[in-house]
Amino acid sequence: MKFIKSTTVLAVALMGGVPFAGQAQTSPSTQAAVTSAPGKVAGAATTEVTAKVIAVDATKRSVTLQSASGKTRTIEVGDQVHNFDQIKVGDTVHAKYTQALALELKKGGGSLAAPTEEAAVTPPPAPGAKPGGTVARKVTATAEVVSVDTAKQMVTLRGPAGNEVDVEAQDPNQLQNIKKGDHVQVTYVEALAIKVAETPAKAPAKQ
Repeated sequence: MKFIKSTTVLAVALMGGVPFAGQAQTSPSTQAAVTSAPGKVAGAATTEVTAKVIAVDATKRSVTLQSASGKTRTIEVGDQVHNFDQIKVGDTVHAKYTQALALELKKGGGSLAAPTEEAAVTPPPAPGAKPGGTVARKVTATAEVVSVDTAKQMVTLRGPAGNEVDVEAQDPNQLQNIKKGDHVQVTYVEALAIKVAETPAKAPAKQ
């Protein structure tokens, strides 16, 4: 789905932000959905991946993961993953990454407000618990419609910092309501959850 694939690009271009998790999706399984209504469109995608830890660098706070297909990827683990020192080679890591983007048409012009950002981090797990954590971020900004190309079904938006991005309107009926000078409220949400799975206990050796 083009809308889902462009969420990160649009968010970065309009808001000047960099997603905190574009990494380590070594063998992902993705579910995506898009909804629309007059003057509104929203999409969300969730990617899940399971990988095995094959190396840990405590100094760089990084881990090397290997997917079921054998591909490897070294990633830096942020502070949102608590009990990092308990991650060991051989552990199994589950990661779930969600992105969502919503656009809502606001008729009329006016000044563009600076983007606002909210963040949330889960409390740390109890001492001795398996490493893991969740972090979420929500960024809201207003963009101005610079041009509308009905032939190409393309809308050009300008963010508060003056940077522009082209957005493809998958529903041509949406273009009937959009005019140059209108504003579009852009809300971008992303969340990353990482957890180290419990290691199954080994069965006692048969006598």
